[in-house]
Amino acid sequence: MNDAHITVIGWLAADPRYVATSTGTPLMSLRVGCTPRRFDRESGQWQDTESTFVTVNCWRGLAENVNASEMKRGDPVVVTGRLRIREYLKDEQIRFSAVVDATTIGHDLTRGSALFRRMQRGGVASIEDRREAEDLNDIWLDSAAAGPGPDGGADTGSGEAPAGYPGDGTAADEEGDEEEGAEFDPYDVGTKAA
Repeated sequence: MNDAHITVIGWLAADPRYVATSTGTPLMSLRVGCTPRRFDRESGQWQDTESTFVTVNCWRGLAENVNASEMKRGDPVVVTGRLRIREYLKDEQIRFSAVVDATTIGHDLTRGSALFRRMQRGGVASIEDRREAEDLNDIWLDSAAAGPGPDGGADTGSGEAPAGYPGDGTAADEEGDEEEGAEFDPYDVGTKAA
């Protein structure tokens, strides 16, 4: 019960990958990017900071529901789940990757609307299923991962954000309103210059 539970608010950095493990357990693997935005009082503009990427695993009923929801690259999402830090070896260097075993996931409704449909629930994933999930997670690390930072720190994930989404350099217009597709930062509410 001492798991670290977190909530990640971001966007899908790639189309989700849906598989059935060898035991038939549905698994959906997603790559979620987060690009915090801060208001720079000196320039009067919103500025993107460095993006962070996490791998999200959805199991059984949740995997099937995400698959039926037709989520795709660039969709704004909110994910809640258990955080795990994976250690792996690449290019003879030890690296780290953040993985979230999702308990809930959905579209971020501050960015748009959704239509809800009820679905059936499933059971618990086996150890063999989890091993296959690790192999699927490695695909994200091999195909899209950036190298470690100059200090050899943790791997932060894939390359660039889709155009019109956080991380693409969009900023607020001169009247202080955010452009369409720009990330909303709830911590900066009310901090814009008048």
